[in-house]
Amino acid sequence: MNLTETGHACMIHHPLASRNTHSELNKQKVTMWSRRIPLFIFGVLVLILSVAAEDVVWRWSCDNGKCVKLKNDPRSSEPALSLEACKMFCNEYGLLWPRPTGEADLGNFLSKINLNSIEVKILKKGATDDLMEAAAKRFKEQVSLAIPRGSTPKLTGKAVDVYLVNENPNEKAFSLEMDESYGLRVSPSGADRVNATITANSFFGMRHGLETLSQLFVFDDIRDHLLMVRDVNISDKPVYPYRGILLDTARNYYSIESIKRTIEAMAAVKLNTFHWHITDSQSFPFVTTKRPNLYKFGALSPQKVYTKAAIREVVRFGLERGVRVLPEFDAPAHVGEGWQDTDLTVCFKAEPWKSYCVEPPCGQLNPTKDELYQYLEDIYSDMAEVFDTTDIFHMGGDEVSEACWNSSDSIQNFMMQNRWDLDKESFLKLWNYFQQKAQDKAYKAFGKKLPLILWTSTLTNYKHIDDYLNKDDYIIQVWTTGVDPQIKGLLEKGYRLIMSNYDALYFDCGYGAWVGAGNNWCSPYIGWQKVYDNSPAVIALEHRDQVLGGEAALWSEQSDTSTVDGRLWPRAAALAERLWAEPATSWQDAEYRMLHIRERFVRMGIQAESLQPEWCYQNEGYCYS
Repeated sequence: MNLTETGHACMIHHPLASRNTHSELNKQKVTMWSRRIPLFIFGVLVLILSVAAEDVVWRWSCDNGKCVKLKNDPRSSEPALSLEACKMFCNEYGLLWPRPTGEADLGNFLSKINLNSIEVKILKKGATDDLMEAAAKRFKEQVSLAIPRGSTPKLTGKAVDVYLVNENPNEKAFSLEMDESYGLRVSPSGADRVNATITANSFFGMRHGLETLSQLFVFDDIRDHLLMVRDVNISDKPVYPYRGILLDTARNYYSIESIKRTIEAMAAVKLNTFHWHITDSQSFPFVTTKRPNLYKFGALSPQKVYTKAAIREVVRFGLERGVRVLPEFDAPAHVGEGWQDTDLTVCFKAEPWKSYCVEPPCGQLNPTKDELYQYLEDIYSDMAEVFDTTDIFHMGGDEVSEACWNSSDSIQNFMMQNRWDLDKESFLKLWNYFQQKAQDKAYKAFGKKLPLILWTSTLTNYKHIDDYLNKDDYIIQVWTTGVDPQIKGLLEKGYRLIMSNYDALYFDCGYGAWVGAGNNWCSPYIGWQKVYDNSPAVIALEHRDQVLGGEAALWSEQSDTSTVDGRLWPRAAALAERLWAEPATSWQDAEYRMLHIRERFVRMGIQAESLQPEWCYQNEGYCYS
């Protein structure tokens, strides 16, 4: 072990391991994780300040992959190790979330860092300079969050120089093929500096590298010092290109601040798509300037709207954090409020509602009205204007009711004029008539042929989907169960999928019913463990490459601004690691790190749900069943 820095080295031993010499330890270090053998013994360089040993009551020691809480012995020559310093070295991935997919060598040393001496340097200039500067500023803010509120770190220690090498500094467009990989190297530079170099092929990879680097800082609450892992080699990239969260802002309204807070938390765990389900039958809060009566009639109140300026703010906020903001206009069902004076809907607020839709109020667009498609073009155009970074568009297509359409005399007459019957097959023809015309309007509004997303439905049934939809045009988002035969059928037909199977990824499940008594329809509550173990690779098997990723959905009949943090976090972090790394292991191997990412969220101001008593966080391994 190299002890060229001023300080003390402490040895943490597994009780069954014999004592190794320093030279033996260095040889062992190179291969100990690549061979996935237990880390029995390692050294941590902690620069000790003048703290009386008798003032330290507790210390932590790594024992067989667990940080064990021990009473400190003032007579011991081994310096007391803080909890987070112990956690950083007590398992293969330290405190990193999501875990890297390639090389992940965290070395053996921690260096004391001066918080005010961290400098980020952009080595290759280009069109992404403004984004790089924003990401660098956020990185420093994230590092400062390692310091618990109320603590004041001593401003001594080494300076840190962070070098950013973006090989494509002019590329800042989202795509399903974008390169999000990065490499991170940290090493000492002389006696008083540490160098960190991040290399990437895009701004998005660079941003992810900064996120990982920020997680390599911990606070030593024994000595009030910021520490940083000193010797690091990480190569990392995601397994799936689409890693998302859906937020429904139509059933209940969410403030812009809560939406930005959601995106901030997404960035912390490298999720990259905020799916904005912005309208539904209950409200139309999207301010479309071409059709202003829609939001004037449809918003829950004049204040509960999303203006173009506010949406642009969210879109820019997401871009700086590597998160695309994907708009959805759900149609032809799930419409109602806002359309009252248009004569373009049918069965709006029909009763009894259970005969016409799955929840009140009912409402569907009338595909037979030519004027409808000009409305759609105007709505799509306004969305294209403000959601200007998106590379994909979500057209909804959820829960279309034949009974609703069949309640309209004008629709019945249209179908008979086309020599269609009033059966299931004929209503699919009507739906396809709508979808084809809406698809053309979407392409025109966005000025290009971009990928379109639809929910699984009767239209997307694998037995007849080829009669209606082109697999090169559409991505299918699966909301049914993970064992639905539709998944295999669609994959065999060559369709690309996004997994949002409700049995693992609907975060509104497990609460009291809001219509009637009992619990809501998709109960019980889904814990983070089930989210973590929900593997797209296992679901898709040999068709894994056709799965673009997954998305957790928060439908908002029973959630709003005040509850969004706890509904999403930290469960969505479990999804983030599954989609980033697709680990072969189960949730048990991630539990210690999951407890830490929850604490990190809280430091960020995210009111994440508590998973266990804090005692479990401090006493690893004692809270298993």
